[in-house]
Amino acid sequence: MGRWKNGAQCAAMLTFDVDGETLWLSGDITQLDQVGMLSQGTYGPRVAVPLILNLLRQKDLKATFFIPGWTAEAHHKSLVPVVEWGHEVGHHGWLHEWPTALTRDEEQEVLEQGLHALRELTGKDPAGYRSPAWEFSDNTLTLLNDYGFKYSSNLMSHFIPWQHAETGIIELPVSWLLDDAPFFLYGPGGRNSKPIHAADDVFKIWTEEFRGIYQYGGLFNLTMHPQIIGRPGRVQMLSRLIDYINSFPDVWWATGEEVADYWVEHGDASPVSGASIDL
Repeated sequence: MGRWKNGAQCAAMLTFDVDGETLWLSGDITQLDQVGMLSQGTYGPRVAVPLILNLLRQKDLKATFFIPGWTAEAHHKSLVPVVEWGHEVGHHGWLHEWPTALTRDEEQEVLEQGLHALRELTGKDPAGYRSPAWEFSDNTLTLLNDYGFKYSSNLMSHFIPWQHAETGIIELPVSWLLDDAPFFLYGPGGRNSKPIHAADDVFKIWTEEFRGIYQYGGLFNLTMHPQIIGRPGRVQMLSRLIDYINSFPDVWWATGEEVADYWVEHGDASPVSGASIDL
């Protein structure tokens, strides 16, 4: 019997950071006139999100979409189906600002702007928060607690969830290894540029890591960006990855909120230093 729901050996999450143009703006609204650069971001909500939603419907899976407030407003019509099709929507800042570059008041303002936009999109407050670039300031956890967030998905200290002792917020850990950006992100003029990998190479890397996480009964938390993973060939690779994971017995597919709720009730709620692993 595994540690997860109904005795599952492993939990698996598909998460999508729908940055849109904010990935390239990174908090600087003055760059809105750089149409060529921003078009990479526009592709995400307008083209990639429908492709991804169709794939998720075919596989009968629910995912978590972390959306900056600015993107939720600028691409409201394109993102309504995310909500209508029953997927979770989480907070991802306002204009993809890094909290580490903000004062406490500025970080609070960004949090509130994002909350307002997501309420307009979903009709409710989000349960989860993912920071742009997974950056945390000294104020982030306290603010998340003040605004009633259930979980954070930002830190890399483990591959099993834990509870932040000072707030009770559940941490759903991430890793650059399970993020599409290190392998595929490419920007103009060298900005954010990295060598572009073949989708087959990334499929191999992600399946290797899944096998390891599965063995230890961890959380396979895959971070993707529609403008990156949502290219036609990469969507096909994601489809193969889902089929590969489904070939293993006792995998629980879940949204971030479902994992957090389950961990509160049934998981090892100790901080990361005390999280247990069955070797």
